Amino acid sequence: MKLELTVEQQKWQEEFQRFVDKEVLPYAEINDKEERIHPNALKSLKEKGYLGSMLPNHYGGMGLDNITIGLLNEEIGRACSSVRSLLTVQGMIALAILRWGTDAQRAEWLSKFASGEAIGAVGLTEPNAGSDAKSIETTAIREGDDYVINGHKRWITMGQIADVFLIFAKCEGKPTAFIVERFREGFNTKPMSGLLGARASMIAELSFENCRIPSRNLLGQIGAGLSHVALSSLDYGRYTIAWGCVGLAQACLEASIDYASKRVQFGRPIRENQLIQKMITEIAVQLKASRLLCCKAGYLKDTGDPDSIMETWSAKYYASTMVTMAADYAVQIHGGNGCHEGYPVERYFRDAKINEIIEGTTQMHELLIATQEIVDVRRLLRRKSREGA
Repeated sequence: MKLELTVEQQKWQEEFQRFVDKEVLPYAEINDKEERIHPNALKSLKEKGYLGSMLPNHYGGMGLDNITIGLLNEEIGRACSSVRSLLTVQGMIALAILRWGTDAQRAEWLSKFASGEAIGAVGLTEPNAGSDAKSIETTAIREGDDYVINGHKRWITMGQIADVFLIFAKCEGKPTAFIVERFREGFNTKPMSGLLGARASMIAELSFENCRIPSRNLLGQIGAGLSHVALSSLDYGRYTIAWGCVGLAQACLEASIDYASKRVQFGRPIRENQLIQKMITEIAVQLKASRLLCCKAGYLKDTGDPDSIMETWSAKYYASTMVTMAADYAVQIHGGNGCHEGYPVERYFRDAKINEIIEGTTQMHELLIATQEIVDVRRLLRRKSREGA
């Protein structure tokens, strides 16, 4: 594994940086206050084709490798966590259809996702089902050539503006995935506001009251909703969130250094204070470690290594806890100013915490990572024991 970016990846990174500074960053504060993605920012994303960054060229996508996809999410995460969340859910539903959909489903939707003609969302979480996804209560019953869906979803990112939803419901008692268009009768959305951070994620509640969809909208097989469709979608979600955390931490670092260089106390800039230097050091070093974890996960995805799934868990876990620390230190370095909306670190602080909850909480990551490490180490010890015998 090479630790440096290729020439092509570096060119993409520079392009992403220029785009974000011009088209995303100027709207970040407005997005947060208005709790929506500004139409200009959304338009720019569509025009650049970034909403289809994860899709193959023959569907109109950009066909980017996973490292480059990560760099895009890092740069957008540096400016606005909410805009980054749009890229995440767009990729989650698009890749689910790419991998598990029929030829007809791919032909109908993927080019629309790539161009931004269609915005997607993923409906898994419910009022009574979060980390325990198997306990979803939404149901889908086959009636003739249709499925009839009843139930509720909550905290659905981009639910306010999405045109099509990847919905998980129990069919024949087994979690199953369905494609549900917004226009379906019996399907309604209700905007949610007041989110702690990533306020422009445009979250919504979804309700299904005898919502009838054609049988062709079944995605994959009955019972494969969580084990196959959701697993691959969430893997992409965690990967892009991890990179977004790296970008947000980079913003915290830059803001902290800039402020500490300008803020004078006791006759000198506070950056000369050793305790301030300690906080900047911790942000910088852990940021680098997080970026390397993300790069490794991306590299393994690009090479088709099955270990990429667990490496993605590790990257998301470490990066999300790291960015919470980085934002905490950034506010501390800014002092009272860091607690006011006049400085972006106040928004960074709120946005950072969200990442420890979405696509698997910190605690769920700890349980899974520990379980897998125990299995791996025990297997290694047994092998060494056999070889020693």
